[in-house]
Amino acid sequence: MNKKKATLLLADGTVFTGSLVGSHGTNGGEICFNTGMTGYQEIYTDPSYTGQIIVNTTAHIGNYGVIDEDAESDKPLIAGIVVNDFSEIYSRVDAKESLQQYLERHGITGIADVDTRKLVRHIRSKGAMNAIISSEIDDLDTLKAELEKVPDMNGLELSSLVSTKTAYYHGDEKAPIRVACIDYGIKKNILRCFAERGVYCKVFPARTSLAEMEQWNPDAYFLSNGPGDPAVMQYAVDTTREILEMNKPLFGICLGHQLLARACGISTYKMHHGHRGLNHPIKNMTTGKSEITSQNHGFVVSREDIDLNEQLEITHLHLNDGTVAGIKVKDKPAFSVQYHPESSPGPHDSRYLFEQFISLLKN
Repeated sequence: MNKKKATLLLADGTVFTGSLVGSHGTNGGEICFNTGMTGYQEIYTDPSYTGQIIVNTTAHIGNYGVIDEDAESDKPLIAGIVVNDFSEIYSRVDAKESLQQYLERHGITGIADVDTRKLVRHIRSKGAMNAIISSEIDDLDTLKAELEKVPDMNGLELSSLVSTKTAYYHGDEKAPIRVACIDYGIKKNILRCFAERGVYCKVFPARTSLAEMEQWNPDAYFLSNGPGDPAVMQYAVDTTREILEMNKPLFGICLGHQLLARACGISTYKMHHGHRGLNHPIKNMTTGKSEITSQNHGFVVSREDIDLNEQLEITHLHLNDGTVAGIKVKDKPAFSVQYHPESSPGPHDSRYLFEQFISLLKN
């Protein structure tokens, strides 16, 4: 095929050139990398990646096309992709279209034929930063001016943008358990995991008041994953604090974990380059067992604050860097984790967390 030139410019001035993939254009966001060996469609459609340019560390991307069932939301919300070898030819029999067709249809601009190994080493050294991809601007000064318009992820509230605009239901309405799910960027498979366990969910927009959700009379609440900086989501922290005061069971994943921590007075901070991949080892401090987990987050809760807080207990730790991966509120039926138990990073090591949540309801 005829390859069109594309340019990747990082905020620190580093430049990579390669070939356009996806839609012709210019787009910027925070550049970060995902170490997953598979699951590129799940990554691109995870709302938690809103506003981010994804570097896939797997060398070959696009080789199995796309399929509706693999999507975690209605469309990809990423700002762009960076890959080494991009394939327009796919081999999966039931794939609906090529990744190229999919990216073009959704207006996602990407760049291929990049030394992603070199780029990832650079990000690991310098940290996640803003970047821009363009197939239409060759002049670096002009491209730099466009890059300066891209907002910093620190202090950026994005959940309101990706959250559902109207409430909707998932599961069997005759199910014995009703859970109100607050959508800060929820993934579809979370709802499937609830439905498989006899839970009827009503998914509410991010800024829904507790009073409105209580009119549905849920048995428990769920705080979903999502994009952006939890430090600027006071509306969500206030709602979480109100739920805690009710003593109804509460479960949070990823951003929901950070919101629960902040509701208990714990600070959050932006990580150097985040945790994104399918192979992150987590230790369950209660059982002593370890789990291989899927993760996607650029912010984390303060372990120092938790150590000084008598209200919270650390339940899970990340074995690579010792960051907090799970907490529970000692005197409340509330807990959360900083990873994705609904994902499938090979085994289903963390699915027990859904049963743990349901046991709080039954007790």
